[in-house]
Amino acid sequence: MYTFRKEERLCSRKHLDLLFKNGSSFLLYPFRVSYLFIDEAADVQAQVVINVPKKRYKRAVDRNLLKRRIREAYRLNKQDKLYFPLPSNRGLLLFSIQFVGKDKYEFAFIEKKLIATFKRFQNLIQPNEVDQ
Repeated sequence: MYTFRKEERLCSRKHLDLLFKNGSSFLLYPFRVSYLFIDEAADVQAQVVINVPKKRYKRAVDRNLLKRRIREAYRLNKQDKLYFPLPSNRGLLLFSIQFVGKDKYEFAFIEKKLIATFKRFQNLIQPNEVDQ
């Protein structure tokens, strides 16, 4: 339940292009989130890609540290905060988390902001459920 398997990672070039061309996005500092529902059968409810820009963090150790912290926060909170409230009839969720912050934040701050990001995402998709 608290794993982050290969099936949950968004690696497909086709899906990445689709996500960034047709997906919706919002900004909740320090994250920019893009998301898109596609009609495709999968073993998981969502696939995610985590990105930390090389332009802002030149050293790979800094980028990797932030990606590790974001992945860990995602892994611990995805089941309760993201998967559980997701509608099951929408298909596969493609999800991108881009770090746009300027500092290297501690894990507690990143986790708190990621939970707030999940709540904002739920508020954005819930009105669409009422319309359908």
